[in-house]
Amino acid sequence: MKEEKRKAIIVLEDGSYFEGYGFGATKEIDGEFVFNTGMVGYPESMTDPSYHGQILTFTYPLIGNYGVPNPNIRDKWGIPRFFESDGLDLQSEKINVPYEDLENPHFIKTSGIVVHEACKIPSHWNCFMSLDEWMKKENIPGIEGIDTRELTKKLRIQGVMLGILKVYDYGEVPDIEKLVEKVKRVKDPNLRDLVSEVSIKEPIIYENNGSRVVVLDMGIKLNIIRQLLLRNYEVVRVPYNFKPDEIFEYKPDAFLTSNGPGDPKINVQAIETTRYLIENNLPFMGICLGNQIFALAMGGSTYKLKYGHRSQNQPALDVKTNKCYITTQNHGFAPSEDSLKETDLEVWFINANDNTNEGLYHKKKKAFAVQFHPENYPGPMDTEFLFDKFKSFIVKN
Repeated sequence: MKEEKRKAIIVLEDGSYFEGYGFGATKEIDGEFVFNTGMVGYPESMTDPSYHGQILTFTYPLIGNYGVPNPNIRDKWGIPRFFESDGLDLQSEKINVPYEDLENPHFIKTSGIVVHEACKIPSHWNCFMSLDEWMKKENIPGIEGIDTRELTKKLRIQGVMLGILKVYDYGEVPDIEKLVEKVKRVKDPNLRDLVSEVSIKEPIIYENNGSRVVVLDMGIKLNIIRQLLLRNYEVVRVPYNFKPDEIFEYKPDAFLTSNGPGDPKINVQAIETTRYLIENNLPFMGICLGNQIFALAMGGSTYKLKYGHRSQNQPALDVKTNKCYITTQNHGFAPSEDSLKETDLEVWFINANDNTNEGLYHKKKKAFAVQFHPENYPGPMDTEFLFDKFKSFIVKN
């Protein structure tokens, strides 16, 4: 018996459109269309808060073939084992509630996804549910059956684009003219304070035996916290808008500014906090958005990339040693190296594909940041050593 399909459509800001079939939620959403060239790691990518406000196109032709792991599995610190955000608003009373009994989980941070083909019958020892089931549970729409190569080429040539993704109910037919008119009024999500929408609201302490690191949560990937905990740090995770005096109340030995979504220049308080703590000699590490905030805090500037870097095979070249590392990346903005000439920052890494900045270090302070993700998940583990470098900065009083 032939399966009945729901119609779905993408309409971009230039009026072009792609028709396909829907999976996940029956819903209309809008946002910024971006693409990721990774072959695996869709659960980690879809739960990465840096994708908040974006509709993610996967260029690999088959997505969902190994299903979705069990959200109920957590490590000894209570962190979800297979996802990069928690999805429960970190309400401790809900942590022990089975995922299947939750009413409104939101592990997924992408607004929607675009694939060539969504696998309906996954096969893997760790599969808990299908991609379609997961997205229905979390009210996230997806479209399949389109030429993702053509869409990706359009985004590479024209840059990331605003648009609408709509999945219709069974039997409904797209009104293309109406959507082409409606897409003209879609607002750029980067004009919103996206970080405030994904950061925690109250501090969380992950108890451990070593030095204390305060993490400024701009939309942090959870494996960053896990990498710190594995090195015996005690981690204090604080909201994005914490001020220096609030951070010093925790008597930190070091601090870290995390990854997150949106335009870095919007994060005025985080920029000021990062500047103040570095100037007061607190050892610092920044990751992704944290690298951009590092540049801004030290007097540099940032700009928006044409289509960004989103994959698990981006080459980051250490300009001091000429070693090249394969890295996981997810960003649409970057520091402007020309703006750094009058600052105390030195370029550390560049992208071997387009020579954009991939890392900075301070000439006088114990401070550095990288544009890529040394914590991986998904992706290669080439640069985990940077967490050990960060640890070498810390002298326990």
